[in-house]
Amino acid sequence: MTEFALIGAAGYVAPRHMRAIRDCGASLAVAYDPNDSVGVIDSYFPNAQFFTEFERFDRHVDKLRRRGTQIDYVSICSPNYLHDAHCR
Repeated sequence: MTEFALIGAAGYVAPRHMRAIRDCGASLAVAYDPNDSVGVIDSYFPNAQFFTEFERFDRHVDKLRRRGTQIDYVSICSPNYLHDAHCR
C-alpha cells in the first residue's frame, strides 16, 4: 500500500489531498500542522499520527523508516512561502 505523509493538515487544500489519497486506495501515515484544531483527518484516516511540532513529525517519519515503513510521498499543503523549506 502506498503511504503518505502530509504537511499542512489544517490548510484550505489539505482535505482535497486527503480525499485524493483515500480515493486512490493509499494510506496517510502521519500529518503535521502547528494548529491542532484539525478534526478532518479523523474522518479520512483515523489511524494517522498527528503532530503540531515539525521536529516531532520529522522524528516520527524517521522512526517509521527505520522500522521498515516507507513513506512513499509527502504532500505539502502548507502556505506557499513554506514549500521550499518543507520540501527540503
